[in-house]
Amino acid sequence: MDQRILIFTGGNLSDWALDEIQEGDYLIGADRGAHFLVEHGRTPNLAVGDFDSVNSEEMNYIEQHSLETRAFDPVDKDWTDTELAYDMAIAKTPQEIILIGALGTRFDHSLANVHLLLKGLRSGIPSKIVDEKNEIIVADKPITIYKGKYSNVSLLPLTPEVQGITLEGFLYPLHNAVLTMGQSLGISNRLLSDKGTVEINKGQVLIIKSKD
Repeated sequence: MDQRILIFTGGNLSDWALDEIQEGDYLIGADRGAHFLVEHGRTPNLAVGDFDSVNSEEMNYIEQHSLETRAFDPVDKDWTDTELAYDMAIAKTPQEIILIGALGTRFDHSLANVHLLLKGLRSGIPSKIVDEKNEIIVADKPITIYKGKYSNVSLLPLTPEVQGITLEGFLYPLHNAVLTMGQSLGISNRLLSDKGTVEINKGQVLIIKSKD
């Protein structure tokens, strides 16, 4: 599938989220995220979820304005709506998956959505979470980081240790360092120019670009 998939889910969503859509993107609305898309005049290619966050009138509106709708029983399912949508996105093998609205007031859901990025990593499909202030990816091999609109870059281990961290092009460089869970060594770094590199020898690391 030679296009991006954007998954809109039920966390923090407002007008900024619509700006992430580019021509040709395949749009998936997960539960409340589907309603957000249709109420803002966007047509989801796929609306998916148990839709326990919308009423019957909103559900009808979603079905009328989506190209495809897949509804699941809210009790007889093991996965969150976002994970259902993410698995369907991976099955299409797109060039990239972007989760929008994946962070919100429910920290358990937010953290679970961050963990979903591991599925993208294992499948070899570039994936990230984007909200108004942050962009989050997971990496386990050398990667180039582009500054874009963000002022801060933080690294947090997803495995007990991440070994062989070397940062080039950053205000605070690291050379063959070890990041360990429970330490804040990788928090609030900055790029010196438009891009920098992160070398990783072993482990999985969250790379979070953010702005205040």
